[in-house]
This record gives sequence, structure tokens and C-alpha cells, in this order.
Amino acid sequence: MTTTEYQVTGMTCGHCEMSVRREVGQIAGVEDVQVSAATGRLVVSTSTEIDDAAVLAAVDEAGYAAARV
Repeated sequence: MTTTEYQVTGMTCGHCEMSVRREVGQIAGVEDVQVSAATGRLVVSTSTEIDDAAVLAAVDEAGYAAARV
């Protein structure tokens, strides 16, 4: 399993975390998504290699911006 970390801006609460988790969790190959509004961290665990652009697009779809750490 591969783990990749991102910094997400704009999250302020549990609802924000849930929105990001839901969108990123829909990407094929994603096994686990951990999100923290307090730290702005998103950790994505995957069974196969996925494109960063897919994760960034999913975070954007949730209404936030992200960058790979």
C-alpha cells in the first residue's frame, strides 16, 4: 500500500473533512482517506499508484485547494 500526503487549505470543520473524504474516497484504488481540518492534512492510502491530479481534482470538487507535501 502506498501513502501520499497533501496540504489542504480552506477546511475549518468536520463537515469540511467529510466532504474531502467523500470525494477523494471515490477515486479508484483509494483504500483509506484521513483528513484533519485542524492541521490541513490529507493522507491518502492506495492499493495502486494514482495520479496526483485525480486527488487534487477531487479536493477541488469538494471546494478546497490542495498541494502534495
